[in-house]
Amino acid sequence: MTTPEHPSPPPPPSVPQTRDRAYRSPAGIAGGVLLLAIAGWLGIDAVVAGEGRTPWLALATLLLVVPVVVAYTVRPAVFAGEDRLRVRNPLRVVVLPWGRVASLRSGYSNEVVADSGAKYQLWAVPVSLRARKKAARQETRRAAGEAPRGGLFGGRGGGGPLGAAGADRAAALAADDGPVRAETDRIMDELRALREARESEPTAQGEVTVRWAYEVIAPAVTGAVLLAVLLALG
Repeated sequence: MTTPEHPSPPPPPSVPQTRDRAYRSPAGIAGGVLLLAIAGWLGIDAVVAGEGRTPWLALATLLLVVPVVVAYTVRPAVFAGEDRLRVRNPLRVVVLPWGRVASLRSGYSNEVVADSGAKYQLWAVPVSLRARKKAARQETRRAAGEAPRGGLFGGRGGGGPLGAAGADRAAALAADDGPVRAETDRIMDELRALREARESEPTAQGEVTVRWAYEVIAPAVTGAVLLAVLLALG
């Protein structure tokens, strides 16, 4: 007697992995790439065309300068995931579970504060006082029902008060888009909202970890030592 075959249960649905939100400073990256291009051009020229100790001095200088430039311009980034915040600063990488983040502060610099009281600056999210002032002026004009300069209602040299229809349109835009904020302030608002939503989740608990960026420190120190030795030898 044969027994009916029972179909195997379907596999559990896979949980989609949410990619971390990455925040970097475009201005910092652009400046770093420019500095690296200049350093590479001058260094390679000195290595190829230099005489005596000049090529060795150029190589030692490049070994010192390149890691430092990369560390402070291209390297900084902030990665915000569902469970933790990873801060990649020039010389350290700090991982903070959302349950251990006490606050995210914005002043003359943006920083994250752990529940232990330790503070870590967000190098990738620099504060721009100029951008804040510009956003404050735009918000003031919009709240007063005025068109932004060069905007849709003000013409090329506009900026004066709108009519009734224009004021209604400005009010609608304010209601839809919210207050005008500087870019880095909007990023901090996103991080605060993510922390508030995830800080009590079981997967967002754990220990704060800090790792030194030896991949940056080691070549920079080596280059500094070599440069010092070459200069000392005269």
